[in-house]
Amino acid sequence: EVQLVESGGGLVQPGGSLRLSCAASRFTFSIYDMSWVRQAPGKGLEWVSSIHADGSTHYASSVKGRFTLSRDNSKNTLYLQMNSLKTEDTATYYCATNPNGSERGQGTQVTVSS
Repeated sequence: EVQLVESGGGLVQPGGSLRLSCAASRFTFSIYDMSWVRQAPGKGLEWVSSIHADGSTHYASSVKGRFTLSRDNSKNTLYLQMNSLKTEDTATYYCATNPNGSERGQGTQVTVSS
């Protein structure tokens, strides 16, 4: 059974930065495409970014240029560097084995507020 554990969330002011981490286990992380999805209060899951096994990345237009997705296969860890955060980035962030988020971790809360 896939295990994904997110961390790094918190409260940050608009314009600030956070780095989320996702520790993966119980599957061969290095060969999987991985994604981050998020869910804002009262809304559905929203795809944020994906990284292929070869390291190529894709971003939603709402985060492109502000977020950077990376992976360290030696540590079985996925990272999401989030800069220039906006209030609309407030959400629970999940790492997932697919862009629709059907197989995801328990999430980490990100709150952007002054």
